[in-house]
Amino acid sequence: MHRTTEDVDAFLAGDDVSPDMVRTDAVVREMLPALSRTLWRGVFWGGTEQAIVGYGDIVQPRPRGADVEWFLVGLAQQRRHLSLYVNAVADGAYLTRAYADRLGRAKVGAASIAFTRLDDLDDAVLREMLARAGRTADVPRADP
Repeated sequence: MHRTTEDVDAFLAGDDVSPDMVRTDAVVREMLPALSRTLWRGVFWGGTEQAIVGYGDIVQPRPRGADVEWFLVGLAQQRRHLSLYVNAVADGAYLTRAYADRLGRAKVGAASIAFTRLDDLDDAVLREMLARAGRTADVPRADP
């Protein structure tokens, strides 16, 4: 994955972008207004070509290998769902884990939330998690 100079608003206005991705972007921007917003492209984990809207710039330490430039929060459209990546930790665990039981109808991974529609998520809980992510500078150092 690499950071691009592409216009994020133009990307989101594309014919292939779902209205739920645009709506989710609006929520993330509302909750994290001070963070940069950048389009990332490339081959993501699992070998698939991805476009991810990244919010905030972080340097994420890796257990093996060099640290990587990354985003604090990322949003991607998959074939059948949206993915929200939250690369912030609290008390040694990704924030997604702390909010998993309250987020609503979603599949929660180590640092990711997969959902079909924004309305499947509990809006207040999503906003609380994003606000907390914005207040933390912690990024994980070890296993998810």
